[in-house]
Amino acid sequence: MTLISLALHALRSLARDQRGVTALEYGLIAAVMGALIVAAFTTFGTSMGTAFTTIGGLLTSKATGM
Repeated sequence: MTLISLALHALRSLARDQRGVTALEYGLIAAVMGALIVAAFTTFGTSMGTAFTTIGGLLTSKATGM
């Protein structure tokens, strides 16, 4: 066998191999979920921080008044 035919045989066997497809799909799903989480925290981060600060202030004022 020549080097070219060995390379073509290797490429054909890699094209038929389905074992790594599932891992690749899980990796893509994890990457998309990570991007969505980062986008959500970036979008809602400031407003959530303000809400928690307000709630904390209200709880502190109520606890001080007891």
